[in-house]
Amino acid sequence: MGQGAVILSENDRGTGMSSFGTHRARVHDGTRTPRHRLSDLRSCLQHFAPYGFGATYHYLRGSAGIPNRPESDPESLVRAVEELHAARQVWLASVAAYAGRRTAEKRAGRRQPAADDAWRAWRRGWNNIAYCPDPRRHPAEPLPVVVRRALCAPPSGRPGADGRPVCWVCEGPTGTELWRNGYWTYTLCAGCGVGLGRA
Repeated sequence: MGQGAVILSENDRGTGMSSFGTHRARVHDGTRTPRHRLSDLRSCLQHFAPYGFGATYHYLRGSAGIPNRPESDPESLVRAVEELHAARQVWLASVAAYAGRRTAEKRAGRRQPAADDAWRAWRRGWNNIAYCPDPRRHPAEPLPVVVRRALCAPPSGRPGADGRPVCWVCEGPTGTELWRNGYWTYTLCAGCGVGLGRA
């Protein structure tokens, strides 16, 4: 196996379709053109995009320093896919822990998730961990840090002392603002841009 080759884990192998791991390996493949490798990075975002596709892509372009012409710095694509992979590993560990916990609870006769876990059904899909409706507004911290914090936090939109929703990602007294995309109006955290619900 060549230097820098990526070995796929069980979580990365697909079942007939291209998987996150397949596209991650292609991003690492220096024999492919930078444009094709960029396309594979974007395909990884079809499998895991915690801020939503647009905001996660925008974040990774800035975080990894992906230039407009990726051939001028093809290693930036590797930096981006590895940060995304690290965040995905955090998410996969959380999903596995939840699945194990629910299996044990069901064996004990508890058919409904505990109140602390009920939010998983509606908030935390692979593209909705910390959804940012405005693709140019998202948390600035490293993606694995934000994903870990979001997965351990209480549900979004819970009211604070002043009755306004509190962001579960930054949890600071940053307030809220409205953002419109032409179809919907969203309430965003004014500090990090995470969506707190539709207005």
